[in-house]
Amino acid sequence: MTTTTLAVLVPLLPFLGAAAGLLLGRTTPGFVRPLAVLPPLASLVLAALVAARQGGDAAVDAHTELTPTGSVPIELALHIDGFAALVAVLVAFVAACVQIYSTGYLRDDPRYPSYAALVSLFTSAMLLVVYSGDLIVLLVGWEVMGICSYFLVGHYWETPEARAASLKAFLVTKLGDVPFLIGLFALATDAGSFRITRVLGAVASGGIDHPTVIALLLLAGVAGKSAQFPLHTWLPDAMAGPTPVSALIHAATMVAAGVYFTARLLPLFEASQAAMVVLAVMAAVTMAGSGLAALAQDDIKRVLAYSTIGQLGYMTGALAVGDRGAAVFHLLTHGAFKALLFLAAGVIIHAAGTNSLAAMSRTHGLRDRIPDAYWTMTVALLALAAIPPFSGFFSKESVLGAAEHVTSGHTGHAPAAAGWIVLVAGLLTAVLTAAYATRLWLLAFRGQGPEVPDHGRQPLTMTVVLWVLAIPSLALGGLAYRALPDWFDGRDLTPTPLTSVLGTGLALVGGLLTYGCWQRTTRLAAGTPLGAVVAHPEEDAGLVEAEAIATHEPAYGDIAYAPDPADPSRLLLGPLHRHAAAGFHLDAVYTALFVRPVQAGASLVRFLDREVVDTYVHGAAALPRLLGAAVRRAQTGNVQTYVSALLAGTVVLAVAVLLVATGV
Repeated sequence: MTTTTLAVLVPLLPFLGAAAGLLLGRTTPGFVRPLAVLPPLASLVLAALVAARQGGDAAVDAHTELTPTGSVPIELALHIDGFAALVAVLVAFVAACVQIYSTGYLRDDPRYPSYAALVSLFTSAMLLVVYSGDLIVLLVGWEVMGICSYFLVGHYWETPEARAASLKAFLVTKLGDVPFLIGLFALATDAGSFRITRVLGAVASGGIDHPTVIALLLLAGVAGKSAQFPLHTWLPDAMAGPTPVSALIHAATMVAAGVYFTARLLPLFEASQAAMVVLAVMAAVTMAGSGLAALAQDDIKRVLAYSTIGQLGYMTGALAVGDRGAAVFHLLTHGAFKALLFLAAGVIIHAAGTNSLAAMSRTHGLRDRIPDAYWTMTVALLALAAIPPFSGFFSKESVLGAAEHVTSGHTGHAPAAAGWIVLVAGLLTAVLTAAYATRLWLLAFRGQGPEVPDHGRQPLTMTVVLWVLAIPSLALGGLAYRALPDWFDGRDLTPTPLTSVLGTGLALVGGLLTYGCWQRTTRLAAGTPLGAVVAHPEEDAGLVEAEAIATHEPAYGDIAYAPDPADPSRLLLGPLHRHAAAGFHLDAVYTALFVRPVQAGASLVRFLDREVVDTYVHGAAALPRLLGAAVRRAQTGNVQTYVSALLAGTVVLAVAVLLVATGV
């Protein structure tokens, strides 16, 4: 079987599994789990075979014209280089783990058949994006992921949080997709083709007339899909969906699509110095802002959501300094440890009966009850904090090393300003990442108080998946950084001494500072009645309102807790805590700038329609209605009245004829 045939089957098998699951899920429930698990496993095997055959050599290209358009052709095309081959393996691997985990996590959910089918369709769409060699076909997968995320985030549609989150995710990503679509058509018009290889050829030959405008239009779609500032606000709210969906979206699909797209078309962005600086600023604001917000969240899943936003900022930062190898390297390692973080969080939520870190910190015994989640979550948090020798260290340092390389003026692919912006923001984010990772671990597993209630044991499928994901979270970075340059652009991914010392030192400072603050606040909170608030009472009302967005999963109850007086983030952030907990009020800003004007416009249109347009319509109908009423009154149904009227009319006509005849 040829490599092209294998590559076609990789996205096709999950699609067929999704179609079969939707058709047979209700009538033959015994086939639901096999149809959910086997297609992504088969895709994983085939994607690994494709990667082995591609081997980092010349890209595999195949194409056939889809339909004549009369202008720019649309083609079914494959373009599989080292980037595509490895990202496809990641997508299939995470999707298979999520489907296996979901068989236990949602075992009692009556809507599991549709859920499993949508996850398979989601996986197929992302694989189509990865392998596609034509921008229009890529756009199909891009948009299918958007609609799948809408349904999956809103899986618990009985709750208002899930309904609002699914709608918000759809609208915010569509807001970015509109300029993205315009940019695609402008790019194809200049290049004369939607084929990615021809587009890149046109870029290399200087055939793109407006690279800055096109790059900025495309960046809007990337910001929406990959949750980058200022279109990142949908991702924390998307935690209203089931935890396995969060793992899939954050680790291998949806948010990874924007980064992968930018990496695929990076020469286009490098053709515009302004676009590279904009990309660097977007990455820097995203990294720093999300790190501060993550440090103040109470919901464990929202902490991880802001963490994803920040790690995606590292990837876009690597792209801003012209190193797509470092960006995709971090994409691969992040996919492994972020999937592990979310799936371990699902086990923690199941055991604790709540999403609230404040609630977990008031109990103890959680780590003894779920040792598998405890140890694997610890591994994933160390990888997230980029502590050597865990995988996140090597990929994060490759990003910082690339930024340092640009600041020294050793490359012409990106301006030095972009390098400095990414480097400074990346080092600051290293401190914040270690701080919120340490805080999450302390509040979840080192709680003080009564023993956590027993909510039952987790299915074996959930714990096995955690250990499977722990292996790449621990070892992938150390094994891959030497081999990946052969698969990518050949650039060295070895951590540089300066950034390694700075990054690791700052991470240790962030972790130790958080631990010290936790010890101090724990001592201060000792003897405080359960649920009482002792720190910053003037902020409590606003903070509780900000944290009321917490998306507790209905399967495990919805318990409200006051802010934890032992939370070290209050001491670390001080007056900034309240604003960081509310995401720096960006939702309120967008409500004032966009939602309220749209609602006011809709109210005006409704008024004009009812009071002006309807008035003219009603006025035009008033005269016929009056005439009709008069005629209706003449139709009495009394025969004598009709005969009398007939005789009276006859007399009138006779008199008129007589008068005419006599000449009067």
